[in-house]
Parts: sequence; C-alpha cells; structure tokens
Amino acid sequence: MTIKVLVVDDSALIRQLLGEIIRQSPDMQLVGVAQDAYVARDMVNQFAPDVITLDIEMPKVDGLTFLDRLMKARPTPVLMISTLTEAGAEATLRALELGAVDFIAKPKLDVAQGIAEYSQQILDKIRMAATSHVRRARRGESGPPANFVNSGTEKLIAIGASTGGTEAIKEVLRELPANSPAIVITQHMPPGFTTTYAKRLDSICAVSVSEAKDGERVLPGHAYIAPGNLHMHIDKYGADYRISLLDTERVSGHKPSVDVMFNSLAKCAGKNVLAIILTGMGKDGAIGMQAIKAAGGVTLAQDEQSCVVFGMPKEAIRLGAVDSILPLEEISRMALAELNRLGAGTRL
Repeated sequence: MTIKVLVVDDSALIRQLLGEIIRQSPDMQLVGVAQDAYVARDMVNQFAPDVITLDIEMPKVDGLTFLDRLMKARPTPVLMISTLTEAGAEATLRALELGAVDFIAKPKLDVAQGIAEYSQQILDKIRMAATSHVRRARRGESGPPANFVNSGTEKLIAIGASTGGTEAIKEVLRELPANSPAIVITQHMPPGFTTTYAKRLDSICAVSVSEAKDGERVLPGHAYIAPGNLHMHIDKYGADYRISLLDTERVSGHKPSVDVMFNSLAKCAGKNVLAIILTGMGKDGAIGMQAIKAAGGVTLAQDEQSCVVFGMPKEAIRLGAVDSILPLEEISRMALAELNRLGAGTRL
C-alpha cells in the first residue's frame, strides 16, 4: 500500500526537505505541501492523506488549532514537527493530547551531517503513523481514583511506554490514589520533554509526579519519570529502593529503555513489582517484563484496541510475559486490585 503524505509547514526549506525525503521512498506518495492551515484544509479534503506532518508554528492559524479542528472533522494520523525547546515541549504535549500520533524534532538545516539518519527516522515514523489507531482527545474529567487499602513501602508499580504513551500514562496515573505504591515510569522522550511532561502530570494527578533524580529514594504516593536520554535503574538499599540514572549505551534501541528499568526491578524487587506495558512501537520492555514475571511479579499489558501502536505490548504477549491483557481504562483498577489481593502491608 502506498502511503499518501501531506506536509504542512510555513518554512519553504522544511517543506522542500521533507518533500524530498518522502519522494525518495518507494512506498510513499507526496500528495501535497501546504504553507498554512487554509491550504492544508483544502488539500486534506482533496487528497484524503494517510499521514500529515504538521508544524506547530504557522501563520494565520497555528498548528494546534488546525489539529484540533482536523481531529473533530476528519481524524487523520498526524506527525508533529517539533522544536526541542521548553516551549516546543509544551506545544507538542498539547498536540499529543489533541490526538497527534507522535512527533519528531525539526531538522537543523545548517547541518548536513545526520540528514540520512533523520530521513530514516521520519520515514519510519510516517510508516508507523499510517498503521496507528487515531485517538481523539478525551473530554471531561476522570472518575475518582480507585482505592488502595494497604500501606507499605515494598510494592512498586512500573510502567513502560513509547508511541501514544504520554496520554496512556496520564490516563493510568489519574486513576491512582494519593496513597498509591511508588511508581517508576520509562517513556521514550527526548531530553527536556520529560521535565515538562512530569510537571503537567503533577498538576492533574493525586500522586506527586516528578522527573527522576540520581540517588533519589523511591517513595509511596510518588511517580518518577526517567529523564530523556538517561536509563533509569532501580536498586535496593536495606528497606529502601533508590534510583540510579545511567548515561550508557542504548538498550533495545532506546535511552531511556524500558528493558533497563524492568530488568533492574526483576533483580531487586521480584514478586513486589507490578509491571505495566503500554502502547508503543517496537519491542522495548518485553524481555524485562518476562524477567519480572519469572521473578514472581504481576504483569499487565494494554490491549490492541486501545493502543495507538500495538508493538511493545504485542511483543511481551508473544513472549508469554503477560498475566492480563486489558483495555487502557481498566488497567489502574486492575493494578490496585492485584496489589490489594497480594497484600502490601508489611514493611521490609
């Protein structure tokens, strides 16, 4: 199947670069380039693209307003072209809330080196977007958090995700109560984006959410997000769990890697871990989840119907590493029900 792609960007140089990358791919067709939202709207109606690459900063109507209107009128897989800045992170996270599938950094046009790698990244993401499940922005507030009846420090919830994961993690965390067991999270994101993401989650969740710090003690009622471009490793010190941040090679193609976090938890916490693998492209986390299951931990996976991309959960299921496969909206309550059943009242 040929993937029809529409490029929307106010920069003529970016339109030219992305257009050339797409034209050179035999499985893609560049159906048009648009410099603003009005031209883009007409091209969407005319060509019905399979994937749209969209710049956030555009004249007349900004990318977020266009995206919001598009998702209401004609939901289409959208790949945001983002600047790797704090302002860019805020806008990109808002775009993901509105239904964009994923994002990629805006290329640096003055740097010839690395364009080949960038070209491959954007082609891979376009192919992924073409097969993704577009999810519209959720309206309204979530229900009251599920109840956690035990109090203790030895149980841990671990969450791994990639494409589509920012919104999936938000949905899971918003359903957890303030006295939840400690939560450690690895989401594939670049540096800087995880700082902004943690702040956004902290403002809407009952648990306290922060970007993880090296040497930090892991506490109940708190969620810790692995910083972009650093692995998060959990170790046991007496009765405590502590975080180590590692600037080492990529694992399973990623840094941070879900496998690094899951494997460390299998070794130091074993049966005290409840691991959750959510939507994402690739297979990162599957081997680590298998290790947690073998160590006696509980493992949950998001089902295909509610995933944006059913890659990481599918691989974990294929390995036999998953105890339960659930729709996204049921994961938090099942997690707490399992932890309540196991009993988490004994301090180590």
